[in-house]
Amino acid sequence: MKIIRTSCFKDPATDHAWFNNWAERLGKLNDRTYQPLEISTALGKTKIWTLGDQASSTTLVIFPGFRTSPLFWDLDRGLDYLLDCKIYLVETNGQPNTSDGNSPDIKSLDYGHWANEVLDQLKIEKAFIAGASFGGLICMKLGMVAPERIHAAFLLNPGCLQPFSLKWKNLYANTLPILIPSEKNIHKFLNTAVFSKPNHQLIPESEKLIVEFQRKVLTRYKDKTQKPYYMHEELKQVQVPTYLLEGDQDTLFPFEQSIANAKKHIASLKEVIVFKNVGHGIETYRPALEKISEIIKQHL
Repeated sequence: MKIIRTSCFKDPATDHAWFNNWAERLGKLNDRTYQPLEISTALGKTKIWTLGDQASSTTLVIFPGFRTSPLFWDLDRGLDYLLDCKIYLVETNGQPNTSDGNSPDIKSLDYGHWANEVLDQLKIEKAFIAGASFGGLICMKLGMVAPERIHAAFLLNPGCLQPFSLKWKNLYANTLPILIPSEKNIHKFLNTAVFSKPNHQLIPESEKLIVEFQRKVLTRYKDKTQKPYYMHEELKQVQVPTYLLEGDQDTLFPFEQSIANAKKHIASLKEVIVFKNVGHGIETYRPALEKISEIIKQHL
């Protein structure tokens, strides 16, 4: 595996301590503890959080979206519906977290090989996998590399089914907090792109944690990781049962085009579920996670 980019925090010791404290505060808000694991992979150290029933024979591995953490999935205790599974929340290398910042060529299969290595290190024979946005791309790469290890893949507003939208409203909402990472501009981004209030929103304490996280990584993280891309014909190689969960208010990757491309390229697509008045941050929408739980139980 060839490492082509390395991202990092400006002061790793201080910033990593902040990150771990942020995770601890989320745990206190949710009245639970996220147990950390650290494994060695071809991309360096990879941090993983564990949750759920560790004695369960059903395993769910979660890959987060770009510039987020898999812990976002448990904002407002979103993972309550899945606690009967053994859950692994993977902090993807190259993203703003305490894993090493190394990343491979996004258009190679190397992120898939890395994800397969994560399963090896965790001694997971076969699992359900789920990914939001950037994490959806990693799920598809893993589905191409090691389909025999996947019961089913869940894609939540994935970033691999079409190019990033270049519409002015979307570009403005995404660029503004990067240029001026104030709380006001981050709230504007969240309200425009991530949520769709009042249907899709979090309690104030959870939203405050997201704002703090975004402001920290925008000001402290030197991001050199390549962005997700439309995988197009590559998706025809995916043979694992795949479920697509879309929010109809996703401005980053508008849902109609994602659905059309998924139906065109993913022969193993089992179901498309569209949630009304839900933004790009669908992994924070409890009914979407409840749906994943229902499908896993049907498979079992």
